[in-house]
Amino acid sequence: MKRSEISRRGFTLGVLAGTSVLAACGNGVGNSNADVLDARVDATVAEMYRLYPNTKDLADKASGMLIMPVVTEAGFGFGGAYGQGALRIQGATVDYYSLTEGSWGLQIGAQQYSHVLFFMTDAALTNFRQSPGWAVGADIKYVISDIGEGAAASSTTALSPVLAAVFNRGGLFAGAALEGNKYNRIIP
Repeated sequence: MKRSEISRRGFTLGVLAGTSVLAACGNGVGNSNADVLDARVDATVAEMYRLYPNTKDLADKASGMLIMPVVTEAGFGFGGAYGQGALRIQGATVDYYSLTEGSWGLQIGAQQYSHVLFFMTDAALTNFRQSPGWAVGADIKYVISDIGEGAAASSTTALSPVLAAVFNRGGLFAGAALEGNKYNRIIP
């Protein structure tokens, strides 16, 4: 094999390594300072309330909120996403979480976005906190799924135990669905 030829396996490993490096950029990976993560969470919540004032009403009704300030997602055939955030109950941080996702298929690009999960019932919050690795299912309802959409709780979303807001997207990637994301408790 000539030096200029690359096997599919070598190419795939290179893409995955690049994806991992990209996912680490701008996410505070390796940063063990809880104060820095809390400051990012504060800024994200303030930005969400500024862009979508109705989310304040959702936050007031929620049993808890998981705030992920920056999630980095990249893919070229195989892809992944990573981010860190905080779970807040009554405005106070009670735990820190990471988000991971692996995917494959027809995909190319990279993006960063913020997201907040609103746990609208005590049972949903308890289920999340007691799970060793909680994964988002298809039953999640979006109150904000892109820039330009307003936040409102309709009769459909009002009955959902978990609501999601995805905003502050930057980059080029097809979509930012939370299905398949897995959340794990971390110690920053």
